[in-house]
Amino acid sequence: MRIATWNINSAKARQARLIEWLDRAAPDVVCLQETKLSDDAFLELFDEDLFRRGYRIAHHGDGRWNGVAILSRGSLDNVVRGLPGGPGFPGPEPRAIAATCDGIRVWSLYVPNGRTVDDPHYAYKLTWLAALRDVVVAESARGPLMTLGDFNIAPTDADVWDVAQFEGATHVTPAERSALAALVDAGLTDVLRARWPDDVVYTYWDYRQLCFPKNYGMRIDLTLATADVAERVCAVWVDRAARKGTGTSDHAPVVVDLDTAPDGDVGPMVPPPSSRGSSSRGSSGRSTSSDSLRQR
Repeated sequence: MRIATWNINSAKARQARLIEWLDRAAPDVVCLQETKLSDDAFLELFDEDLFRRGYRIAHHGDGRWNGVAILSRGSLDNVVRGLPGGPGFPGPEPRAIAATCDGIRVWSLYVPNGRTVDDPHYAYKLTWLAALRDVVVAESARGPLMTLGDFNIAPTDADVWDVAQFEGATHVTPAERSALAALVDAGLTDVLRARWPDDVVYTYWDYRQLCFPKNYGMRIDLTLATADVAERVCAVWVDRAARKGTGTSDHAPVVVDLDTAPDGDVGPMVPPPSSRGSSSRGSSGRSTSSDSLRQR
């Protein structure tokens, strides 16, 4: 079973890229974030292409800057749209969707950005994460669980190309990391970091200033799983090929293989970045601040 997550950064703009990637990577379950489409618009755009490829669809969006989806070539049962008990800004936003896919409860998540530490959106982010923890505690007690998506948090300094460049910004603050750690403490494993504890691995690169070829990135797209799922992981990697070229999302998919690994244990990022780029952490050659992160 191959499960993947990808912040697509506009499903309409990335329609051809998504279909090409589905044909190449052949995932069984896909969690998408930032579709930026309403439910009707997503179905109108993708229903025929996904039906031909054997995917069932669950989407939750209002046509603005959020929107999440789950695609499954197996079962897609007990769909829940929205985060139970979650806060709004001011009303509920389409940032979470869940379904049971072949025995695993799967959540596709688009955690609030936080914007800046003195913005009300930051407090909203922390409250939203606390509500997510309550959901994780409740659902993990019922069976296998995965929470996948854009968490807008780099778990540790090793998950940012140069943490000094983010001083005073969101995504790396102690409060955000503590909220994420509380999820892990509720019974989840960061399966990518568990498999590649010492490797440089990023999932997001800003569009500007050649960040991708320089590998100036962050790991903010996470795959968290309960122990009964984590023990089935045979391979996990970031598909950097999907970030290459023109018309791409600024995120790359994260792929998890359970039980079998059709492509083998291919490494933390595929293809790997150049040695020049991957050794750039700690450099002060580029100024990065909170305004370089999209204010989502």
